[in-house]
Amino acid sequence: MNTTQDNDRATRWNAIIVGVLFIIGTVTGVIAAIIGKPILDAPDYLTNISANENQIVVMTFLVFLMGAACAGIGLALYPIMKKYSTGLAIGVVGFRVMEGILQILGGVNTIGLLALSQEFVLAGAPDAAYFQTIGTIIKAGNEWLSNGAYLLCWCIGALMYYTVFYQYRLVPRWLSGWGLAGITLTCITSVLVMLGVIPGFGTVQMIANLPIALQEMVFAVWLIVKGFNSSTVASKTAKVNTH
Repeated sequence: MNTTQDNDRATRWNAIIVGVLFIIGTVTGVIAAIIGKPILDAPDYLTNISANENQIVVMTFLVFLMGAACAGIGLALYPIMKKYSTGLAIGVVGFRVMEGILQILGGVNTIGLLALSQEFVLAGAPDAAYFQTIGTIIKAGNEWLSNGAYLLCWCIGALMYYTVFYQYRLVPRWLSGWGLAGITLTCITSVLVMLGVIPGFGTVQMIANLPIALQEMVFAVWLIVKGFNSSTVASKTAKVNTH
């Protein structure tokens, strides 16, 4: 009995942790975009970034938090996922950790832009083309990372766990099915961005990302309040323990 109760308690805490991490990852990402996008997208961004150093530093810190939260989601899901598929459990950890690393790398690139902007201002713009060329290269790399690569890692990892959630009814099927549909849309647009077919975080990609953005908040609240289907988890745990 104690073992069963301990397993139930551990599963409940896992669900709460995953839900909280989903909220942290989404909220920090949204706030970072609100703070940084107008500065980074300004026509005179090399001057603008230096003039808004504090905002850029805060944005980068939030991006680092987002990366850590996304990696943590994969790690927190592992104990649940491995009961159904060890391979998929490892895949979820791998892709969500990779996503977090790419997000952090994007933050490092932003700090690189800040340093370049400060040098540009200090130099008095003696050779604007030189600084603008470097800035364009850094921004292009950062946009490819943030608008394509890390989103694709997120998509692959999410497809894995939503498939398991749907198949084994760990959460209501309307919720996991919503997740599968939403993440598929995001996956398609991420590939299109990486191929240069559509602009990163343009109208098409933003609209395509809305369903999964809303779903993840509903999913997070569900996990915090309700958790995973306890009867399904208990049944699977009992089968594992008997083998």
